[in-house]
Amino acid sequence: MELIGGLTALQIAVACGAALGSAFVRGLTGFGMAILLVPVLALALPPVEAVALTNALSLMLGATEIRTLVRDAEKSAWMIGAAVVVTTPLGLYALSLTGRDVARLVIALIAVSAFVAILLPRRGSAMPGRAVTGGVGVLSGLMTGYAGMPGPPVVPYYAGRDLPRATAKASMQLIFTIAATTGLASAAWLGILRPELLLFALLILPVIIAGNKLGARVSGRVSDPLWRTSVGLVLGGAAVAAMLRLI
Repeated sequence: MELIGGLTALQIAVACGAALGSAFVRGLTGFGMAILLVPVLALALPPVEAVALTNALSLMLGATEIRTLVRDAEKSAWMIGAAVVVTTPLGLYALSLTGRDVARLVIALIAVSAFVAILLPRRGSAMPGRAVTGGVGVLSGLMTGYAGMPGPPVVPYYAGRDLPRATAKASMQLIFTIAATTGLASAAWLGILRPELLLFALLILPVIIAGNKLGARVSGRVSDPLWRTSVGLVLGGAAVAAMLRLI
């Protein structure tokens, strides 16, 4: 039975369950919502619509936290965000030209790369040079457009350094909010953003907010080693699940 914009009850249930779990991870770690959400949504929706829906949810959630994000983020987040704005349309255009099977494979590989990135050794707290920072922004923008996942390049940039957890989380989430805004604008410009997807995002926004708040509450009670271990386990599980779906 079709309900909202041609979506079936099963598709809506899958989206809500994935939204709750991925938002919890975002609240816990500062990232991971798109990495977890897009592969699941891409099983129920065309990949380009899965990306658009994820961007809508990321933007809405980020808008509820924008004051805190701007206050706590490192200045590098603005540099990376600017590069994301420029390169996201290129990634989205590539997605619009790609077949569903190929897109789902790429999305699964990106999920695997995020798991590998979180296992890398931690570095000092100093901000990398402009070339590295700009490169992270370019890659993040391309991944935002193609897969709705700005996280894989951004996560090791912040989580791999000895930064205060609040700074790392705020920096990543500010970039993700910028990326989501750019992704939605690009989708609208290319004519692939259905109004029904925005309505669907509004309807499940309370689920996202609830999951994010619960994750943030748990985050404040765990140590850094446990925090990183939890992130690795969750991302590893998501990567394995995404790859098994392709076999």
